[in-house]
Amino acid sequence: MADPWWLIGDRIWAGPDRWLRRSALPMRGPVAAGGDPVEPERLPPGARTLAIDGLILPGLHDAHVHSGLVDLRAVRRGGIASVTDLGSVPAQVAELRRESLTPTSDLPVLELVGAFLTAPGGYPSDRSWAAAGSWREVRSVVDAEIAVAEQAAFGARAVKVAINLEAGPVPTPSVLAAIVAAAQARGLLVIAHAQGAGAVRMALTAGVDVLAHAPWTESLGPDLIRECARQTTWISTLHIHDPRGGGPAWDMVRGNLREFLGHGGILRYGTDLGNGPLPLGINAEEIGALQTLGLSVDELLTAMTGPLASPAAGTGPSRFVAGVAPCVLVNPIGPDDRGVGPLLAQAQVWRR
Repeated sequence: MADPWWLIGDRIWAGPDRWLRRSALPMRGPVAAGGDPVEPERLPPGARTLAIDGLILPGLHDAHVHSGLVDLRAVRRGGIASVTDLGSVPAQVAELRRESLTPTSDLPVLELVGAFLTAPGGYPSDRSWAAAGSWREVRSVVDAEIAVAEQAAFGARAVKVAINLEAGPVPTPSVLAAIVAAAQARGLLVIAHAQGAGAVRMALTAGVDVLAHAPWTESLGPDLIRECARQTTWISTLHIHDPRGGGPAWDMVRGNLREFLGHGGILRYGTDLGNGPLPLGINAEEIGALQTLGLSVDELLTAMTGPLASPAAGTGPSRFVAGVAPCVLVNPIGPDDRGVGPLLAQAQVWRR
């Protein structure tokens, strides 16, 4: 294991309302050690340090990526230090995860869910983009336990279930409940692709923890959104709905999200990388769409940092996670800035 040292920055964002001046971030090799930044004067005698200009951020995270459909090395070059893969061929993405944990890797650190869990003949088994093996048909309550165990064996920290009522069969309520129970017994989150009228209600009833997309196919109404805010985290994926062009999907997702956030719902930044011609890296349009909903810079950075499913390995209140490289922004932003998408998109994963 590499010896500890300290990266000193003019400014460090360590979490909400924690805009630190000239502070030292504990490092181990090329990645964060997981501890809280401290004043340089408090460093032990003889500590190894490196001072850099700009704003140091925790490693920025995209919570919705499909590794089999994008160049992950380009994603890291584009400023993303870690990702959650939300559906790929399990053996392939497990190998990518192992490689991503190597200190010299040029991949973003991966966490994964394994294959889509779906009904026989269900989404996305009929999609041309879905590689063979990237979905797993779940045929019964007993099979649900086996399917979850298979994903866990590949290193999944969560499982993903497809509830797409607009694209063929979906798991029955009893199978959905069995998937959730099997995942919870292993300490795994359950993430749902919930699409079509009634899909979000099905996900909530089954006990799902995360929605892979902020809902865009139905207006949920205040009572259901209140339940969502109590039970689930939503992943944004707004750019796939073309916020600039508008339209029914954008209007629907914007209305649902405003109310969800108003009830204190937790939102994570995610882009659904692999779904169309999205930027490989930090997505300025996604950030801009989030700011139109009223998110502050603190709220944006909170949504963009920390793993989705893995327990944070750091200590104290810091958003810096052990094993993930920090990001550096040469032209700093501030807590009261608006329109920060283009600036924030210039952040780079730190690499000495």
